[in-house]
Amino acid sequence: MQRRLLGLAAAGLSSVLAIGTLSGCGGSSPLSHNVTLHVVAADYGDPKTGNSSTKYWDDMARSFEADNPHIKVDVEVVDWDHVDDKVAAMVKAGRAPDIAQIGSYAAYAAKDQLYSADDLFPVSMQADFIPSLAVAGSVNHVQYGIPWVSSSRMFFYNKKLFRKAGITKAPQTWHDVKEDAVELKAHGVRMPYGLPLGPEEAQAEALMWMLGAQGGYTDTVGSYTFDSAANVQALAWVKKNLVDAKLVGPGDPAATNRRDVFAAFLAGKAGMINGHPTLLAQAKAAGIEVGVVPLPGRTGPSSDTLGVADWMMAFKQNGNLDADGKFLTFVYQEKNSVRFLDEYGLLPVTTTASEAMRTNPKDHDLVQFLNLLPEAVFYPVDKTSWGPVSDQVKKTIGQAVHTDPKQVLSNLQRFAQSADAAK
Repeated sequence: MQRRLLGLAAAGLSSVLAIGTLSGCGGSSPLSHNVTLHVVAADYGDPKTGNSSTKYWDDMARSFEADNPHIKVDVEVVDWDHVDDKVAAMVKAGRAPDIAQIGSYAAYAAKDQLYSADDLFPVSMQADFIPSLAVAGSVNHVQYGIPWVSSSRMFFYNKKLFRKAGITKAPQTWHDVKEDAVELKAHGVRMPYGLPLGPEEAQAEALMWMLGAQGGYTDTVGSYTFDSAANVQALAWVKKNLVDAKLVGPGDPAATNRRDVFAAFLAGKAGMINGHPTLLAQAKAAGIEVGVVPLPGRTGPSSDTLGVADWMMAFKQNGNLDADGKFLTFVYQEKNSVRFLDEYGLLPVTTTASEAMRTNPKDHDLVQFLNLLPEAVFYPVDKTSWGPVSDQVKKTIGQAVHTDPKQVLSNLQRFAQSADAAK
């Protein structure tokens, strides 16, 4: 599997982000002409509940413009279901944004459409990015993907439902998950285990089960391994012991999205799910007595978990390198980046921000997720083929719990190898 180990960076964010100019990218003096930057960013909130990311980005733009009168910033916030396609369509039409904050960067980097982090940031600022994320953002040892936020996953369970079912401890193995699900169902829980293998984020749920069997999407040299024995074993177990046993709720897991099981958990109707830091804050706010433990594995707690990062990138098309660098330097200032993390309960992408989180009492609940990042496995986002491969996983891997898992995974392996060769 593809493992990304975290280490210590050489410099501290708090000591370098006060730098107001860029080194090595032509930003040492104010712009003498007017520039308008078009920024496209993903929405981490929900406009209906008043926590859309639009307010954050509007505040960033106005504050930056006050200090940089020759640069205007036009931010377009797009929901996660459409933001990647939106940017892809803009680039295809020859209207690339100056800056995009989306889910993947590698395809654009491969076509030489992006500025590198070397172009955009002072060396001292680059050094503070968590090393594994900097590596994951690199193609041929050049960093084009700038990590924006990170997250890890843990196993959530409803303590109240567990008590009612007479379950006295959290599951540590797959066998425990099955036994607990049986007890929960017997005590009236409609969704003992929430299994979201629908198109929203099937690639995440499937990978977490694969990691529990020491599998994964790629090996140590980055080759795809969808049809490995460990991966087949993992999904075959899920099919037999959870889906066929009718322990995943009344809906079709291949059509069940993450938002569906999260909503069920927040309503107190799901016993167990895989979750992320934001969900923990939401569950506590909803009055759910939630337990959080490492992902159960085949024979014990999994030594791995899923790590996820979203990416910032700057397109070359409009030639606004100086303005791009100035705005990104501003956005990544500690006070500005931490504000976004606090709003959505996400993990930092810099070493010093990580250390600050460990010592801040208000971030106590997040430390357990932070502690798992050193062993987290990230999607192979540095592979230019990952975009189409990920889309195919979302569309098809849910069928593994209805038909032969080996056949589904073999089909994905052929698709992935073909996509890799085409790139």
